[in-house]
Amino acid sequence: MTGPQASSASPTRRILPVVLFNLLCYIDIGLPMAVIPVFVHQVLGYNTVLAGMAVSVQYLATFASRAGAGRQTDRRGAKPSVMVGLGMCTLSGLMLLASGMLLHFAALSICLLILSRVLLGIGESWTATGAIMWNIGRVGAGRTAQVISWNGVTSYGGIALGAPIGQLLSGLPMPYGGLTLVGALSAGLTLFGLVLARQYAPVPPVPAKAPPMPFRQVFMRVLPHGTVLACGSVGFGTISACLALFYAHNNWNGAAVALAGFGLTFVMMRFLFARQIDRRGGLQVTLISLLVETLGLVVLWQCSSVGGAALGAALTGAGFSLVFPAMGVLAVGRVGAENRGAALGAFSVFLDIAVGLSGPLLGLVIQTMGYGALFLVSALFTLAGVGVTMALKFLPR
Repeated sequence: MTGPQASSASPTRRILPVVLFNLLCYIDIGLPMAVIPVFVHQVLGYNTVLAGMAVSVQYLATFASRAGAGRQTDRRGAKPSVMVGLGMCTLSGLMLLASGMLLHFAALSICLLILSRVLLGIGESWTATGAIMWNIGRVGAGRTAQVISWNGVTSYGGIALGAPIGQLLSGLPMPYGGLTLVGALSAGLTLFGLVLARQYAPVPPVPAKAPPMPFRQVFMRVLPHGTVLACGSVGFGTISACLALFYAHNNWNGAAVALAGFGLTFVMMRFLFARQIDRRGGLQVTLISLLVETLGLVVLWQCSSVGGAALGAALTGAGFSLVFPAMGVLAVGRVGAENRGAALGAFSVFLDIAVGLSGPLLGLVIQTMGYGALFLVSALFTLAGVGVTMALKFLPR
């Protein structure tokens, strides 16, 4: 079986089979998102800084592996990268299962949990980079914005789907805690994807017309656009690492619903407005998006009810939705075709850094200034992104 990539198929129909692997990866990311901070803080008894770190270490691992994933995708092709990524996600699920089973041994449980997050971070970078490059090879570089948008739809759609399922499973009365079920489902989903990916035909890497550009040079090419992405990604880091703790602090139910709202508005914006990137330009779309994201974080800062928090999370998701593809198309366009994977990896590093650092740092903000302040701090970062975006209008092409 070669997979459905006949030339007569529409671009969307050629994108969907491969982007499924990205969806499975991000369901794995979503499943424990609302569970892990509460598990670490309330079940294992560790503080909010470590609870935030347990979430954010995944993104630090993604950051550390982005460069290798991008470069190997350029050299060996996209399909091997996807398969490596899915394999890492499967191992991550098994480690998560073991962590839940050993919850009465707190130190061992947290170590296995951190290992699970590291493996998931590596799996994310290889799967996401490989899926994007695989689909660009299937539909052509002219549809890069469409490919990146679909990857984002499945990324945050997967989180929106996985978060409430994970919270439901974690609450079931299992002998060793519901986290074992979350880990088992995580491993099973990506193992299925790994088996399916073997059946699809690969696309060859782009022949290099010149020696590969050093990663440092690629990084500098995408630095301005990556800075904007980093500023916008702090809001996502706040939601993913701290929203469940914010709900628990206020004795509210529904953190997973708010996370799902974040993901659903994210997906809706991608469906409804992704084409505006080509029509209006990446800078204008990013500017509007960051302003909406800032509004969402301000609502969270001022809210005093479950409804207000859910609204703030939804607005934050709507605002963050188009930042990655709008800036990503501009960033990838600054290098040649043979360096697209490296450019995509370098650009994505900025998201990883922002989300990876925001968890523990905002956990420290919670300890010193309270829960409300973390949303204000995040809003200030997105406002800084607005300023950098306006400055990019003067960047030489």
